[in-house]
Amino acid sequence: MLILFGLTNKSTQPKQNKKKRSRRSKGPALYNEQQNLGAAKVENSKASTTRKPLRRTKRKSTKLSNGVAKQANHLASNMRETMIKVTKMRRAERRSRETVAIAKTTPAMTLKRLVRPEQVGDFMSRLNRSLNFDLGIDLGTANILIFAKGKGLVLDEPAYIARDDKTGDILALGEAARSMVGRTPKGISVIRPVQAGVIADYDMTEFMLKYFIRSVVPAASRLMKTRIIVCVPSGITPVEKRAILEALLRTGAKKTVLIEEPLAAAMGTGLNDAKHVGAMVVDVGGGTTDIAVLCDTGVVVSESLRIGGDSFNESIIRYIRRKKRLVIGPLTAEKIKISVGTVDRRAKERTIEVRGRDASSGLPKMVAVNSLEIQRALEAQVMNVLEGVKSILEKTPPELVAAINDHGIILTGGGALIDGLDRVITRSIGIAAYLVESPRYAVIKGVAKALDEMSQLRDTLDELQ
Repeated sequence: MLILFGLTNKSTQPKQNKKKRSRRSKGPALYNEQQNLGAAKVENSKASTTRKPLRRTKRKSTKLSNGVAKQANHLASNMRETMIKVTKMRRAERRSRETVAIAKTTPAMTLKRLVRPEQVGDFMSRLNRSLNFDLGIDLGTANILIFAKGKGLVLDEPAYIARDDKTGDILALGEAARSMVGRTPKGISVIRPVQAGVIADYDMTEFMLKYFIRSVVPAASRLMKTRIIVCVPSGITPVEKRAILEALLRTGAKKTVLIEEPLAAAMGTGLNDAKHVGAMVVDVGGGTTDIAVLCDTGVVVSESLRIGGDSFNESIIRYIRRKKRLVIGPLTAEKIKISVGTVDRRAKERTIEVRGRDASSGLPKMVAVNSLEIQRALEAQVMNVLEGVKSILEKTPPELVAAINDHGIILTGGGALIDGLDRVITRSIGIAAYLVESPRYAVIKGVAKALDEMSQLRDTLDELQ
């Protein structure tokens, strides 16, 4: 029983020989291992001999792939060469077509082709034309725009000047001066030398024109004769015209021509190309609204109203102070007019938050203003414009009224961008009114067209004398 359960004594088990065998005793085993290795090598060699045909097939496949690649490269090079040849042939065909004459030219035709407008006339007239530098100026109440012939629109700046009241020094002009409105310390004032389309401060207007003209005219061109066309409102007096002419002459202008803004706006919209067509132009500017009826021979009836973008801003300021008890500045009123301003009661309602000073406590305050409130604020100004349009139509000849009814009323100027003005005029007058493309630049486009006929225009100063 003890043997079954493994509980026998260790001494009873037979002793094993634990001595290590010597290398000599291992001799037969090593020999057997070497024999086994030799047999394995022989078997491997036989297997390798059987696999040799597979290696040959691989080499053949690689050779085939190399051949296909060479053929593909050869075909690609051939296609490249053919494409190069085709492009060369096409270029040669195009050159041959360009060189082939469409028709025979006579010596007279060749002479007309070679002669340019600068080469017409005697030597002195050509020299006189080459020494002229033509400028077109839109002298507006809010902005001043300058167009240089051959260069395009070279200046678009607000008509603001910041000066020191004590010394009289000019601190800023243009956009830099406009940003200082309502933010100047005591002793510094921001003014606009042009009010309602006419000169309010003669010295400041002269300085502003000199500064802007010298900034756009190159130094080498200052020795040339500067010829200037300036847009003015249609209703200014001869005294106001003379003030503008004298200010331009002091800037170095040799010839000055004044053109009415409605006529320039009509030319800018392309009405000068039409023949025997009557049209009504309503130019809503910053300080004035010019209403005129034109035909192919010129202005038939015109009127200038002292209503514009500035009067719209003043109406908004008064309305918000009266209804909301909030004091705001002109820049904030301009922002309200652009954002939610409208003159149409049926327009979609929009709201803006306005910050200013409380009229009673003097503390900062914020109120919400919607577009319908702005419509009520501008209603009186718009009614004056509508009355002006009706009065002009009453003075217009019947034939032109019929043409205006067919072609509609043209709206130009930056003030015409306010929402709903075209719809209100259409409903009130009964004639379709539409806003032209880029209404703010319609006048300066017309001045640019007038510069092409500068030599044929008469100096306005001679007309006044």
